[in-house]
Amino acid sequence: MKKIQMVDLRSQYLNIKPEVDKGIQEVIDSCAFINGPAVQTFQKNLEQYLGVKHVIPCANGTDALQVAMMALNLKPGDEVITSSFTFIATAEVIALLQLTPVLVDVDPSTFNIDPKAILRAITPRTKAIVPVHLFGQTAPMEEIMEIASKNNLYVIEDNCQAIGSDYIFDDNTTKKAGTIGHIGCTSFFPSKNLGCYGDGGAIFTNDDDLARQMRGVVNHGMTIRYYHDYVGVNSRLDSIQASILNVKLARLDEYAAKRRAAADFYDKAFANHPKLTTPGRYSKSTHVFHQYTLVTKNVDRKALIDFLSAKEIPAMIYYPVPLHMQKAYLDPRYKPGDFPVTEHLCETVFSLPMHTELDQDQLDYITRNVLDFLKS
Repeated sequence: MKKIQMVDLRSQYLNIKPEVDKGIQEVIDSCAFINGPAVQTFQKNLEQYLGVKHVIPCANGTDALQVAMMALNLKPGDEVITSSFTFIATAEVIALLQLTPVLVDVDPSTFNIDPKAILRAITPRTKAIVPVHLFGQTAPMEEIMEIASKNNLYVIEDNCQAIGSDYIFDDNTTKKAGTIGHIGCTSFFPSKNLGCYGDGGAIFTNDDDLARQMRGVVNHGMTIRYYHDYVGVNSRLDSIQASILNVKLARLDEYAAKRRAAADFYDKAFANHPKLTTPGRYSKSTHVFHQYTLVTKNVDRKALIDFLSAKEIPAMIYYPVPLHMQKAYLDPRYKPGDFPVTEHLCETVFSLPMHTELDQDQLDYITRNVLDFLKS
């Protein structure tokens, strides 16, 4: 059995090596390293895949979120609602722009932001909502968009973990995650479902004016060369990364199917176990399983992870500390106990290997060892 990785990027690369190497060499031969043809091709291909009018490539997912908020012309002190159970970047950009992060709790089954909590958090200073499509499935966007419409709020989708997921509306129409709100953002960090071999990101919108502004913001605020209409940043996707993403985008649905098959196997292995709760699957979203995250009950989580490590099985905790308890984001408005679901998840969740290259021997070995530990 080959070594188990949390994310096996090498095996994935070997399966697409000729196409990846060819794309990289074409960029080197052209010397069009920034905003070259590969970037333009990828932009068009991703627009077509997502069914969205505008994709604006940028340097990383954090920049995507920052550029989105800059384009909405939010002012210092404006409040932005997001989840306390997420990676730090979601709140980081809010704070960097001197906006006020307003944190709320999540659904205990899907781990995504709770619309009822959003409603309770809205004040006259609220300007935007940032739902995070955590671990691979879309947040309850129909409810969120209704809340936003009634309260005149922007919605920025943090889609860094759920690219390719489909949201199913009440009328049975579907849209891709990241294309429902006013702006969607994603990361192409190597371990993402659609990942490059360095940093990369993109922003999506169907709004022509927002697209024009964000294209300027990512390029020093320029809409015409050396004419700076906006305060901008330097955040561009380089052509080598775009060439790699073009190869992987063509396989994104195939990759999602492989992740779902692995998740189905895990679900079956752990079904109805008294000490484990398998990830909830939201009926209005497909799941692309960026992570496979279990909730433990009456389990020494550290001992479990140490046991798995000794068996050469990696496991991770996403996330051990809620945003409202992070030292950099301590706020007198929040105290331990304010977000019981988030705090419970941070104390009990762990994630197993999840990627496109998991084989049956590995899945059998992983599940057998988890179950063996739980018997002890």
